[in-house]
Amino acid sequence: MSRVHPALLPHLRRAKDLADRCYAEPLDLAAFAAAAGCSRHHFLRCFQAAYGETPGRYLTRRRIERARDLLRHTNLSVTEICHLVGFSSLGSFSARFSGLVGISPSRYREEATRSGPAPIPGCFVLMWTRPHDNSSIAEKRTAPARSYGRPVDHEEREGT
Repeated sequence: MSRVHPALLPHLRRAKDLADRCYAEPLDLAAFAAAAGCSRHHFLRCFQAAYGETPGRYLTRRRIERARDLLRHTNLSVTEICHLVGFSSLGSFSARFSGLVGISPSRYREEATRSGPAPIPGCFVLMWTRPHDNSSIAEKRTAPARSYGRPVDHEEREGT
C-alpha cells in the first residue's frame, strides 16, 4: 500500500463523507472524484491507498451496513430495503449481502429476530448518563460541599 500525501486526506475524507451521507443515491467514480477535487484515476489510486479498498467497495459496504440495521430494526420487506439503500436489483443486493455477511438478507433477519434486540453500545449508555455540567464524577467527589446560605435552625424556625 503506497503512502498518500497528508494534504490530500481531507479531500479524500470529503468523498468518503459523501458516500456516508448519500449511500442510497446512484454515486459513481466521477461523483467521488469531484467531491475530492481530483481526477478519477488519481482519486481511485489515492482512495485505495489511504483506506485499503476502492470507493465502490466502500460504498457497497456502507449500503450493506445500513441494510443490516434496517433488517434488524424494521419490518420492511427485503425488496424495500434493497431499494432504500441504493441497489436497483434485488439479485445483486442479495449477492452482495451474502458475500459480505455470509448469509442471505432473509436469513440474517430471522437470526437477528431470534437473538432479540441488539445491545445498546456502551458509548451511548455513557453519553446518556454523563453529568450535564461537563465535570467528571471524580471532580465532584473531591470538590468541597457548596453552601447555599446559612444552615436552618429548626428550633428558631418553629418559634416564628
